[in-house]
Amino acid sequence: MSKAIKSIMMRDYKSRVTVGGEAAKDAVLISIRGVKAVDTTKLRNNLAKKNIRITVVRNALARKTFEGTSLSALNELLSGASALAYGSQSVVEVARALVDSMAKMPALELKGAVLDGTLFKGKDGVVELSKFPTKDEAIAKVVTLVISPGRKILGQVKGPGSNIAGIIKAIEGKLEKGEKIAAKA
Repeated sequence: MSKAIKSIMMRDYKSRVTVGGEAAKDAVLISIRGVKAVDTTKLRNNLAKKNIRITVVRNALARKTFEGTSLSALNELLSGASALAYGSQSVVEVARALVDSMAKMPALELKGAVLDGTLFKGKDGVVELSKFPTKDEAIAKVVTLVISPGRKILGQVKGPGSNIAGIIKAIEGKLEKGEKIAAKA
């Protein structure tokens, strides 16, 4: 293959892994060798609905293309048939979608993933990554932790007040019926 063709392919890889004007920093490396063509199309279509794309790459060109980026952490896993899965809001969502897809397509191979420069090797690594919270889930957990003490304080303050309100309502009901209320000494 000529240098001109290689440079065109490398530019194509860079442009494909650019999501929303920004180069993807995280991705999952898979192999779709052995997956039937119909299943591959179904996989791509299902992932496309989640804004996840798959790009089949040539290993040597991918190494050169992603050199100096966080995707270079995947270099040691680039062997055999390789494809990058990337996109969505988070690589965790990509990993979850691929782990779910493995149930229907056992021939799908999870080679590894990279998140913030950290490499997750093999199927076990990708499964572990799929259990991480996404950015939105992590923010929700933090907000819950921050709000929780305030809720407890509100409950403690509100509790006695509602007891008093209940007693006053009971007294009011008795007075409306004409019943006498006994005074406590």
